[in-house]
Amino acid sequence: MELPERAAIIEVGPRDGLQNEKNFVDTSVKIEFIKKLKKAGFQEMELTSFVSPKWVPQMKDSAEIVASCLDDETRNFVLTPNERGIQRLYETSCKNAAVFVGVSNTFNQKNINKPTADSLSELAPLIKDLKRKGYFVRACISTAFYCPYEGKIDEQDVLAVCEQFESFGVDELSVADTNGMASPLEVYELFSLLKHRLSSTTLLTAHFHDTRGLALANIFAALQAGVNRFDSSAGGLGGCPFAPGATGNVATEDVVYMLHQMGIQTGIQLEPLLEAVDYISDYVSRPVESRQYKLGQMNRTRAEQ
Repeated sequence: MELPERAAIIEVGPRDGLQNEKNFVDTSVKIEFIKKLKKAGFQEMELTSFVSPKWVPQMKDSAEIVASCLDDETRNFVLTPNERGIQRLYETSCKNAAVFVGVSNTFNQKNINKPTADSLSELAPLIKDLKRKGYFVRACISTAFYCPYEGKIDEQDVLAVCEQFESFGVDELSVADTNGMASPLEVYELFSLLKHRLSSTTLLTAHFHDTRGLALANIFAALQAGVNRFDSSAGGLGGCPFAPGATGNVATEDVVYMLHQMGIQTGIQLEPLLEAVDYISDYVSRPVESRQYKLGQMNRTRAEQ
């Protein structure tokens, strides 16, 4: 096996993890959650998104989150899906933007009311402007394996979207198994293709949902394909409001434990991470089901008996 000595974990819990939460999580709770996660050692994190509160009510406090949680030690991302979102980003001191598009036309239409080609055309000048102004730009590629409406996605379609984003000048591509249907073989084949065809200077990140319990296996397959950057969400929180049936993201604590057991360093401390998960678990509507969190609960119960 060829494994990296180190892997980067991009924590997406505060944004992707909470966006689909039914109950509004108080702003002060989100801020404390982010602070606890940063204490665990994360160097990259999605804080929030500048989207319409009509469509994503959970993100209505995004400006306050950004104002309270920026620091010089973490690459703090804000999701900016359109021109309005990017203009709001320019009003802050955050210098890291995330944009997104679905490879599937149907998914993209349901998500942002336009086909994929139109989204790319609109994002091109916006990304180029961000780069001229010195911003780091992360492009999130949704439905890279399967679409809940169209089924299996052709690898060449994914490659074409990634190559277009590269031509716009993005710094990073986060390629997502949005509804958690990919198998390890499919993951290895797609990421091997992308590693071969894309520029070596573009950061390539894998983003997995654990709908069918294959997220950790898919991370291992991506490692074998040469990927060493992964999105994950503390507590396995998340889901996509536009992908019926998709469950949460792969749990950060499970990813960190697996990588550390394999001798791959992440810079993340597991115990402070679990403390952050324990904290947010009181404010979300569904129970935290990650293996490391449940094991920690069992151990605490035994110790108290």
